[in-house]
Amino acid sequence: MKITKKIYDSPFITYTLIVIMLFVYLLMSLNGGSENPQTLVKFGALYPPAIMNGEWWRLITPIFIHIGITHLILNLVTIYFIGIIIEREFGHFKYLLIFIISGILGNLTSLSFTSGLSAGASTSIFGLFGSFFMVYESYKENTYIRNTAKSFFYFLAFNFIYDLFIPGIDLWGHIGGIIAGFLISYVVGLKEINKKIRIKRLISTFVLIAVIIILLKVSFLTF
Repeated sequence: MKITKKIYDSPFITYTLIVIMLFVYLLMSLNGGSENPQTLVKFGALYPPAIMNGEWWRLITPIFIHIGITHLILNLVTIYFIGIIIEREFGHFKYLLIFIISGILGNLTSLSFTSGLSAGASTSIFGLFGSFFMVYESYKENTYIRNTAKSFFYFLAFNFIYDLFIPGIDLWGHIGGIIAGFLISYVVGLKEINKKIRIKRLISTFVLIAVIIILLKVSFLTF
């Protein structure tokens, strides 16, 4: 029982996600290399023509795929630090929901506004940052949360500026991820939910549904 409780109290979802991504990267490295376009398509990268042919699962699989060792390490380190915070604030399964849905909607945003091959957990990672800003918006009086939010804001500002000048970066996926993370965090709710947050949850649910409908329509119009 003590071992089970210790595991449950740890950020085991974050650890599991990291292990899965490492495993997928290893498999890709042994099957043509993670930077090989054919290998990326084979393992489920975001490939618009394939998605339009019915392979909608490609909105999920890119979350676990990385292009090159640098891409992998940067994302895993970021997931470790921000993931532990969000998993603690929301609980294990709400955190996993935020991570996956942010990734899917980030990839759907990318599908709507770009046409290239892409992969990576960045859509989900930006969703976790969006989730933290929801926590900040709800508990501004907390000094730790306020200071951490400020640091994350500077980090994201740098990333968005970097995205604008570096070719191959999926800026739209990042934007979609952070918006999705912010909204879905209100939908699933924190451990403590007061009346004010209930109202914001309702609004966020409607906005999230509207965003999904718009993105799906744009995707079909684009392709």
